[in-house]
Amino acid sequence: MEIKIYDCLPEEATAIRKKVFMDEQGFVSEFDETDDASHHLVLFDGPRAVATCRVYACEGGYAVGRIAVVREYRGRHCGASLLHGAEELIKKLGGHKIIIHAQTRVQAFYEKLGYRLFDAADEDEGCPHVYLQKEV
Repeated sequence: MEIKIYDCLPEEATAIRKKVFMDEQGFVSEFDETDDASHHLVLFDGPRAVATCRVYACEGGYAVGRIAVVREYRGRHCGASLLHGAEELIKKLGGHKIIIHAQTRVQAFYEKLGYRLFDAADEDEGCPHVYLQKEV
């Protein structure tokens, strides 16, 4: 597996996010202006793109968002590998604090990787989300 980093939204990331967030989960507003200000990470298994996320500067540190893994690769630690790659990128960018706005159903995944709740829960398109953070 290999992670590639892009300064603009690559079509591999677009395809994964459409499939996971729009087709499977029913989100409508998947793409926004934050994509233009983000680094995009894509995890490849050989030539196949299997996971993606974006990293961008935010108040107080860096945010990691839009973490998506294609269905056939879930449970193979792709999300953890991708998140580790994002953490390494943030360190190279001089960041020390990472913020994630995650669906509550995957909160335990982030907590296992050292992220902790820090703000009130809210909703994104009717889906419950929580804010988590980690120092790196």
